[in-house]
Amino acid sequence: MYKQNFKIILSFLLIFLNTIVFSQKKFTIVLDAGHGGSDHGANRTYSDIGRIAEKDITLAIVLKIGRMLEKNKDFKVIYTRKFDEFPSLSDRTNLANRSKADLFVSVHCNSSVRPTAQGTETYVQGPDQNDTNLEVAKRENDVIYLDEKDKQTFGSYDPSSPESLIALKLQQSKYLESSLLLGGLVEDYFVNKDKRLSRGVFQKNLHVLRMNAMPSVLIETGFINHPEESHYLASEKGQDEISESIFNAIIDYKKAVDRKSGGAIATKKPEPEKPVEVPLKNDFRILLMSSPVKHNDNDPALKGLNYILPIKENGQYKYYYGVTNMASVRDINLKTAKDAGFRNAFAVGFMPNQKLSSGYYTIEVATGKDKLSSNSFILQTLKDVERTKENGIFYYTYGKVYTLEDAVRLQKDMESKGIKDTTIQKVYK
Repeated sequence: MYKQNFKIILSFLLIFLNTIVFSQKKFTIVLDAGHGGSDHGANRTYSDIGRIAEKDITLAIVLKIGRMLEKNKDFKVIYTRKFDEFPSLSDRTNLANRSKADLFVSVHCNSSVRPTAQGTETYVQGPDQNDTNLEVAKRENDVIYLDEKDKQTFGSYDPSSPESLIALKLQQSKYLESSLLLGGLVEDYFVNKDKRLSRGVFQKNLHVLRMNAMPSVLIETGFINHPEESHYLASEKGQDEISESIFNAIIDYKKAVDRKSGGAIATKKPEPEKPVEVPLKNDFRILLMSSPVKHNDNDPALKGLNYILPIKENGQYKYYYGVTNMASVRDINLKTAKDAGFRNAFAVGFMPNQKLSSGYYTIEVATGKDKLSSNSFILQTLKDVERTKENGIFYYTYGKVYTLEDAVRLQKDMESKGIKDTTIQKVYK
């Protein structure tokens, strides 16, 4: 009788313990290897290693990350693809949403028309922080034209409309802070562990992230068109280091989430709790340099950096890199600028939508020793262009607005009309 009762009690205990163990929800992560199948992504052929394609590198890295995560019982790993196929953007996001995933990580390789461009970038979903460079967004979003389902899902979406912008901000505000946290961790590991050049964490309107109902990042692991970096991306050593850095960032991210939610924390090594980052009141840009000379995009003086906003002030062109209202991203951008060679760079705060108390912003549309002809494209397209002459140089300016944001919008509107290489100018009364 005693033995029978003991067996009954033991059975109930085992059932109770099993219930507790299996009731603990695993942390579900969706790993997305960018491109695939007929969509090769960025690719290039080298004489020593042959042709390398983005779709192959991203798959190799994702499978390595997945194998490491699958050894941890706290994680459930879901892949958007495990071999050379092309899931549509809709398939990828639908899979993540159906799985009620806690995190979505998309791995890509970068490319540029400039062979000197190199470094890592991580993107989170949000309105574009800088209108001067949309190469990544255009390249990644162009994938929708490969799939009929994506055309129907995304074809009518206009990211430039005010309605879309408002909806985008509302939808992503819930996940932006967490996405930025992971993005910062990824770039930190690339810099501190792998000794890579980090170009920073940015917000971009990317379709593969926009439809996700969870924190999401898109990681550009390096430039395939850069001779040295492409060999690193194609090598076993490079793929191991990249996958380990992303894996470590995911582990640190989950620890931060567990701390915030009061969940279980690994007892390996207690770490001081870091406060959750909140946005700053000001936007921060990194001032790279001031020069009396105007440098256009791709000028070697800019050392391969993108997202540059020149502002002319008192006859000097000031070159600002990136824009963010998160302290961690600001610090990453500053480090990126210094790593690129701008040793005296520093962060400058801009109060959003602040009107100038005296003076205004205008757009410098042309300069030169000769006058523009009356039938020039600029003068034919724009009315009320002002002309001044200083030290034998003619300067042509257009418009008058009172906030930097309005000046950026005016500049973008002119670019849409075909007037490029303009500069925002701050005029004092």
